[in-house]
Amino acid sequence: MERKKFLKVVALAGLMPTILLTACKDSNKGQTGVAKQTYTCPMHPQVVQDKPGTCPICAMDLVPFDKNSKDASLTLGESQMTLANITTMIAGASDLSSYRQLNGRLVTDPEETAVISSRVAGRVEALYVKETGVKVNKGQPLYKIYSEQLAALQQEYLLAVAQVKQFPDDARFRQIEKAARGKLQLYDQSDAQINQLVQQQRVNPYVTYPATVNGVVAELSVTEGQYVLEGGVVMRVESYQQLWVEADVYPNEAASVKPGQQVKVMIAGREQPHTMTIQFINPVLQSGSQLMQIRGTVNNPENEWQPGLQAVIFLPMQSKDAVLSLPTDAVIRDGKGAHIWIETAKGKFVPRKVVTGMESFDKVEIVSGLTSGEKVVITGAYLLYSEFVLKKGNNPV
Repeated sequence: MERKKFLKVVALAGLMPTILLTACKDSNKGQTGVAKQTYTCPMHPQVVQDKPGTCPICAMDLVPFDKNSKDASLTLGESQMTLANITTMIAGASDLSSYRQLNGRLVTDPEETAVISSRVAGRVEALYVKETGVKVNKGQPLYKIYSEQLAALQQEYLLAVAQVKQFPDDARFRQIEKAARGKLQLYDQSDAQINQLVQQQRVNPYVTYPATVNGVVAELSVTEGQYVLEGGVVMRVESYQQLWVEADVYPNEAASVKPGQQVKVMIAGREQPHTMTIQFINPVLQSGSQLMQIRGTVNNPENEWQPGLQAVIFLPMQSKDAVLSLPTDAVIRDGKGAHIWIETAKGKFVPRKVVTGMESFDKVEIVSGLTSGEKVVITGAYLLYSEFVLKKGNNPV
């Protein structure tokens, strides 16, 4: 009996390590089956830890996420899509051109500039426009001049008219009257003013000069009471209905520019580019630089732009026909490459890695990773990227 008890104790002692080891494994297995909560940084998904805290890179609070989730899609409600301004388009083939950007500026068109000068020598009796920047219309009075020389010519003409009346058959007196009338016309006296002079028989030494064009007074050269010479500049009027666009190019780029070529121009304050024709290429380098200059004209009927504004000229360099392309904002780039978002169902979006090719200022060629007919997100793609990182804790692709 004692022997049997002894054998049972020995056998039990031998089995105890095995039982304890099995129990530990079962215990660890149970603990492993419990999912641990993990946390990441919304801005730096590479930061992952199993407890709350702050990001060591940007100090933002870490947010919880499920690192074991294998679902690579995002599902948004209609209100979420509206707030994120998510819009889509059907991918398809189209022509694509690449451009080189040139720095340019708007300048006044000299053909739209008028210099107002005095036809007679005299004193500026009145200025009806006394400051620059004032808009004037064609025919609007600008200034009045007192001219003793004009008064003398008017008196001479009245005498010539009286002689013709006294001796109507004398050809010499008719020639004198005609010559005197011509002198008044050279001093910008109209036929109506000359006829009024004859009717009133009174000399008027004042001459009022109107604006010859519509525009804005850019320069004022005289003041009231100042004497001016015949042909002296009184003011300069500029019209901004049409402006020059000047751009700088290097000599090696000039070979790709030709007069009559159509280019795109982006002017500060305008979202859409403007089409312009290159009209002139200056064959001489600018002083003190190694730059040439090209020039074109843009219409500005509403005076939307002013001389001096910066402009960017997009010079076409390469073009392809019938290629898959997307708007620039549809492609998200990071250290791993480029990706886009495909809408596979209503409100369901999946990231897709793509390979890009030629680019223009508003489009990107998609070489691979996209099929014609797929629905692609073109606005709000970056918000989808941020939402994915926030929920999944890693990059989409």
